Amino acid sequence: MKESDITKIRKSMKKKLDPKRYEHTLGVAYTAASLAMCYGTDINNALVAGLLHDCAKCLSNEKRLSICAKHNIAVSKAEEKNPFLLHAKVGSFLAMKKYGVTDKDIINAILNHTTGRPGMSTLEKIIWIADYIEPGRKQAPNLAAIRKMAFENLDKALLMALEDTLQYLSKGKMEVDSMTQKTYDFYKNGGAQ
Repeated sequence: MKESDITKIRKSMKKKLDPKRYEHTLGVAYTAASLAMCYGTDINNALVAGLLHDCAKCLSNEKRLSICAKHNIAVSKAEEKNPFLLHAKVGSFLAMKKYGVTDKDIINAILNHTTGRPGMSTLEKIIWIADYIEPGRKQAPNLAAIRKMAFENLDKALLMALEDTLQYLSKGKMEVDSMTQKTYDFYKNGGAQ
């Protein structure tokens, strides 16, 4: 996408997201762009995916469910009970339909930014990690080490962050999405590309 498209998306996100979510979104976009520079991937794609990764986060649960129903987007039982989990699916849909994103890698990066998936592309990993390490994040365990590792070895950083995420969820007795576990197992077993 062109710089003018990126500017339009950034302005739209400023209007659509609450101020705290917008600051997080900028942090993810700029962190993703930095990681893209480090790993030789398209900087504009990283910016677009970063700007749009939470574009459906500030929608109501009812609106997310309505968009899924209207456009035949599959909703799992867990997502039905907790519609806030749908923001990645709805966000990837909005990226295509509302913001004109046609690049499949950007769409997948938005779609998989919460759970990850086995065999992620470099851009998908970048968005997943940028969401985890952006400068506004303060509470994640091992954050300093993961931030440093992100610029040294993307797969190791991903594995460290996934491990911390799974530990956090299990300690808090929160539901672990099976895809997050599958993603961790894949990279733990040397599934790097």
